[in-house]
Amino acid sequence: MKKLPEVNESFEELYRMLLAPIKSKLLLTGIELGVFNHLSEPRSADAVAEAIGAHPENTRLFLDGLAASDLMVKKNGLYQNTEVTQTFLVEGSPTFMGQMFTFTVQMCNPVLNDLPKLVKEGPPPPSPEADMGSEEVMLQSAISMANNERSGPAKQAVEIVSGLSVFQSFKKMLDLGGGPGLVGIAIVSSHPTMKGVIFDKPAMVKVAETFIKEYEMEDRMRVMGGDYLQDSIGEGYDLIWASGTLNFGKDDINSLMRKIYDALNPGGVFISVHDGLTHEQTKPDIMVLNWVPMALMGQDMRFDQGEIADSMLRVGFESVRSRTLDMPMGPMDLDIGRK
Repeated sequence: MKKLPEVNESFEELYRMLLAPIKSKLLLTGIELGVFNHLSEPRSADAVAEAIGAHPENTRLFLDGLAASDLMVKKNGLYQNTEVTQTFLVEGSPTFMGQMFTFTVQMCNPVLNDLPKLVKEGPPPPSPEADMGSEEVMLQSAISMANNERSGPAKQAVEIVSGLSVFQSFKKMLDLGGGPGLVGIAIVSSHPTMKGVIFDKPAMVKVAETFIKEYEMEDRMRVMGGDYLQDSIGEGYDLIWASGTLNFGKDDINSLMRKIYDALNPGGVFISVHDGLTHEQTKPDIMVLNWVPMALMGQDMRFDQGEIADSMLRVGFESVRSRTLDMPMGPMDLDIGRK
């Protein structure tokens, strides 16, 4: 008699992976339909359906799916946002992340749809459309980047910088590749007199200028437009901050690091917050998965843990302190170098 196989493992985790796209589609559809805008207070499925102009029964089924995904709560037949969805998925909020989530999926989907082909044939020839560093792509993401910075990273940056023993002595800082500039604005505003510069592509710093005006920092903040891989980034800085941007200079990181070093005053501080892959580039999982689409397209700009710190020491930084920083989008390497 043939015996059944003895199985000591469960395929539950694999099955849950298959269902994960349903969760993400529920989330994205909720954003697209503006469902979360109507659930700051408890409401019935019929009320939500009327508000968004949708089919009542399918709206109820859809809301149940969101509740099953912990994207809202259901009690006594009424639905309401969770604290997380209320904070990040209600349009008009300065911490609204819906635009960024949608943009991220739009960037990843073409790659994921071609995944078997990319694995078998390798990356396609380089094209401007695939360039994450292009000004068009960066402009599309500018506002969502700003909301991301307001949703935690800017506050974390202030805590890091203000905790330095030399913080009060700072007179001038640079937010390198600062995008919309909310991190630089937050750091400068936390200091009584320090002034700051936001450096990024010309089109991006135009966006930064709008936020400088919005936060009434015109007397203490200015912008510089250019390509920091090719152009001067200025000099005489006591602090240079760079977060999630040095990847564009990975191919010649030492030259970029030398430029940063030379732009600092003696005793100046450079702070880097970037990805740092471990376990033979398989961890942290959220960082590895985040980079997979771009890497498959031939834009492998990932850093291994310690790679930036090693470059800092090579170009002459007197000391470098490193630790892992928990960020909303995954753990990052925090490297603090002193000239």
